[in-house]
Amino acid sequence: MARWCYRHRLVVLILWVGALLGLGFAGSAAGTNYADTFTLPNTDSTRAYDLMEKAFPERSGDTDTVVWKVDDGTVRDASVRSRIEPALEEIGRMKGVGEVSSPYAAQGATQISGNGRIAYAQITFTEQANGVPKALVEDVVDTAQDAERAGLRVELGGQAITRTQEPPTGIAEMVGILAAAVVLFLAFGSLFAMLLPLVVAIAALGTGLMATSLLSHVTDVPEVAPLLGSLIGLGVGIDYALFIVTRHRRGILRGMKPEESAVTALNTSGRAVLFAGGTVCIALAGMLVMNMRFLDGVVVATSLTVVLSVLAATTLLPALLGLLGMRVLSRKQRRRLAAEGPESEEASGLAARWSAFVQKRPRSIAAGAFLVMMVLALPVLSIRLGATDQGNHQDSTTTRQAYDLLAEGFGPGFNGPLQVVVDGGDADVLVSTIRSTDGVAQVAAAPPAQGITVIQVVPTTSPQSEKTDQLIDRLRDDVIPESGAQAHVGGVTAVFKDFAAVTGERLPYFVAAIISLGFLLLMVAFRSLVVPLTAALMNLIAAAASFGVLVAIFQWGWGTELLGIGKEGPITAFLPVIMLSLLFGLSMDYQVFLVSRMHEEWVHTKDNARAVRVGLAETSRVINCAALIMICVFSAFVLSGDMEGAMAGIGLAAAVALDAFILRTALVPAAMHLLGNSNWWLPAGLEKRLPHLAVEPREETAAEPHARVADAETGTGTGTGGGGSTVIHGFVRTPDGAPVEGAALTLLSKGGRQLDRVTSLADGSYIVSVPSAGAYLLAVTAREHPSRARHVTVGAEPLVYDVELAEDEVDAVN
Repeated sequence: MARWCYRHRLVVLILWVGALLGLGFAGSAAGTNYADTFTLPNTDSTRAYDLMEKAFPERSGDTDTVVWKVDDGTVRDASVRSRIEPALEEIGRMKGVGEVSSPYAAQGATQISGNGRIAYAQITFTEQANGVPKALVEDVVDTAQDAERAGLRVELGGQAITRTQEPPTGIAEMVGILAAAVVLFLAFGSLFAMLLPLVVAIAALGTGLMATSLLSHVTDVPEVAPLLGSLIGLGVGIDYALFIVTRHRRGILRGMKPEESAVTALNTSGRAVLFAGGTVCIALAGMLVMNMRFLDGVVVATSLTVVLSVLAATTLLPALLGLLGMRVLSRKQRRRLAAEGPESEEASGLAARWSAFVQKRPRSIAAGAFLVMMVLALPVLSIRLGATDQGNHQDSTTTRQAYDLLAEGFGPGFNGPLQVVVDGGDADVLVSTIRSTDGVAQVAAAPPAQGITVIQVVPTTSPQSEKTDQLIDRLRDDVIPESGAQAHVGGVTAVFKDFAAVTGERLPYFVAAIISLGFLLLMVAFRSLVVPLTAALMNLIAAAASFGVLVAIFQWGWGTELLGIGKEGPITAFLPVIMLSLLFGLSMDYQVFLVSRMHEEWVHTKDNARAVRVGLAETSRVINCAALIMICVFSAFVLSGDMEGAMAGIGLAAAVALDAFILRTALVPAAMHLLGNSNWWLPAGLEKRLPHLAVEPREETAAEPHARVADAETGTGTGTGGGGSTVIHGFVRTPDGAPVEGAALTLLSKGGRQLDRVTSLADGSYIVSVPSAGAYLLAVTAREHPSRARHVTVGAEPLVYDVELAEDEVDAVN
């Protein structure tokens, strides 16, 4: 498929552009129909909601609030009424506004505070918040605030009003893309190479968001789902393309033709991307274990975006690679390749030095990394699940000001009233009992409809207070049963309390499901029990530490002002499930890319220390680069204007940073050094029964390690006996013909794996074992001579290859 996409690149590009434009046109024509359905089956708040919907089906529009306060006098003064009443009347005449309830009406006395300085009016739109035109909301806000004067302050609150405070659509995505572009340019040094992952991610994200908007018409998709889809889709889309482009560039630098390099990259890193994308989708599908309708739409939106990211990386990317050809390399790299020929890419630099350091001090590094993670995880012990509301908005927003004014004038519980729904019978006894209950500020019963009475209960404490949760429990467990009434406690506060309770109950099953599935996948892929067990433990540590960071910032309020994300409060009830799904999926990605290289080296050498050292040295740079991109993308969602989006962005950015820079770079390799060969232990009986799943195919045709070649004339080395094996032999000499003794000759595969290493004898002779016919890299190092490398092609017969060491090159005499 990769070769077909490479050769038919124009067809692939036309198909992708057509899909993007077609979905975009259809999505624009159909619009969106997102629905935030937080109700849960078999919960008290859901029963209350169902009864209310049955009795009052006409109350379907969004209700928002206009609040005003005077510094002197009262809101009943003629000077105040003369400014507020005309504004309310003008709002009531606007198309799309169903009703305006004024405190100056006959039934509006309860809408004025006890001291007479604060009042509110309720505006009921004809549509739900997401269906109200933004222009209408802006007109309402402007009309109401035009009534302000010195000493008269007007603020507005409600879901529809919140839309006027949202930053321009896509600003978080744009900031994330720009930050990722900087990281990619620094990593590649090439404008075209930088653009490739961005184009692929944007194409996948665009089609994913448009498809999600269309799906919202046929299934319940919550309003936060596209935001989460953007967050995860942009991150994995860039990362998956990054892995493939990195492998492709490495292949060209090692002398492969662009087409062959692209095909090889897709057949190696592309397969790993398929595996990684599949694990992310499986982790996301684990949310279905929670049996929450609200999460079903999240699973659909995020999984769809991940699938399209994988599809774009495996089809659109090779087509783009075909368009660019050699321009995927920087000009400097192309000039060096033309002047010096293909290069060897043995691990070197900071990554290799760090890998060697970890091998030397595994105990101290493992202890230090574990201590850091445990300290960061401590705040998670005080995590409290709940719901954010407009009281968590920034101080400067009108919704936050309206929230605070209502709390000041009517009590902190006014912003989150409870609704006790009575099914039949006389509600008067229950009303009087609730009025005398501790924690209740106000009680009012609406006229019954169809035998159902709704009692509005205003707590003395705020919606996010633990005492409000205790009041709900008191009403359900004591007050209502003692009254003998058939009643249920509902309202937004009760719904989120039930949501948090159900989440807490089902979360262990969810975690067990995704950990078990991840364990099985890694066990099959790496033929080990210890590697997947270590991965599962590391995932739990990463989750605990990232939630610790989340609690410290959003619940304790550390740094909220610096980040500009409003007031602290409880962690949104559904966020742990979503974050854990994404975190386990992304952690699995990094584990696969890290351990697959270690496993390959282990298979060929059976040397655990070397396998861990080489695997870390060769993959840590690309993993850290990918993590840095994810951190930039996720952190940018603080600018989304959505508290849940900001929580998810900061939490996932922290999780990725801790996972990549502490766990995969320090704790995992240190632990694997300490565990030694037991890392790769798998009972023989289980080995026979497990299916074989190759994350990446071997780059060489030889599957078995070759036998050692060592005698008095050949020096030391390894080779293969039979099975198509052969040798390269010859002499190492200086330009004047003098033999070079002790020169180290290393035979490397196209993938950079060492196949054999020998030293030349006193007469300069050497013999290197070759596993089979093919193209290889022969590197030569000798004292007082610079190191050089050349590509050699070996046939079925032994190859005679004499090496001449000059001051500036390694050349072939034959």
